[in-house]
Amino acid sequence: MPSKKGEKTISLAAVLDLNEASALRGTLMGARGSNVAIDASGVERIGTLCVQVIMAAAKTWDEDKLSFTFSKVSDAFQKTMQVIGVDISHLLAKEIRQ
Repeated sequence: MPSKKGEKTISLAAVLDLNEASALRGTLMGARGSNVAIDASGVERIGTLCVQVIMAAAKTWDEDKLSFTFSKVSDAFQKTMQVIGVDISHLLAKEIRQ
């Protein structure tokens, strides 16, 4: 998918656990002020702390009136979000919404 002008793409690590939460926060905050597209296609495992970091970032981008979307998501990522009760459907790029 072509990126929007000024949009940064962030590819998430395969394993997003407690050890990755701080690095993920730093990566996201480094992109603050830009539209962001998250590529979660390679995610094999994600813990709740990283989910919290991502959802806090989504809220921050919304408050900043900037775009924060998921351009791609793996089955594991989507299933984990569903299991823990986090609805990301409003953050999915139009091309991948079901």
